[in-house]
Amino acid sequence: MARAMGVGGVFFKSSNPEKLGQWYHRWLDLQVDKKNQNSFCPAMMPAHETTVWAPFKDNSNYFEPCLKEFMLNLIVDDLTGALNQVAEGGGRVLGDIQITDEGYFGWFLDPDGNKVELWQPTSVSYTSKQLN
Repeated sequence: MARAMGVGGVFFKSSNPEKLGQWYHRWLDLQVDKKNQNSFCPAMMPAHETTVWAPFKDNSNYFEPCLKEFMLNLIVDDLTGALNQVAEGGGRVLGDIQITDEGYFGWFLDPDGNKVELWQPTSVSYTSKQLN
């Protein structure tokens, strides 16, 4: 049997992909190319971490306040710093940082209204800082 071996990409629509790509480049240092794409190489991931694939129930409220049927999750090396950066860039930070066995989580809405979950794994040392 053939099997899936990993997530090959995250694709979604935007009314202005170039502008959104540049926003992510400026505020989260996402390196976008001329096609407005970024490639995350496995070596960029923190050691022993994985990419999660997880369908949610239709009635899940986890993606709220976003009305879209998807949510992005990005691994970061400094959760508080990343949340401060996206807030400075006009992103809307949602709620408080949550601490779990898997790491530290924070959320924001990007300029297109996409909900993004930022994850700093427990394998990446965390120092609690005050959000601006």
